[in-house]
Amino acid sequence: MQAKSYELNDFVEMKKPHACQTNRWQVTRVGMDIRIKCQGCGASVLMPRRDFDKRLKKVLKQENAAE
Repeated sequence: MQAKSYELNDFVEMKKPHACQTNRWQVTRVGMDIRIKCQGCGASVLMPRRDFDKRLKKVLKQENAAE
């Protein structure tokens, strides 16, 4: 299975919504761990890349797409 392409500052949709019922997140840190920020309530979640890849549904908007 090929990993989905995401980069810093991209907006992503996860398989399950956050407790605030928003399913739009911004990637704020990329490395061995991925940090995402909820666009509804501003909560920040840090998770291992492997878990993030399993929970990622799709990339909504790529920051570099405007170039």
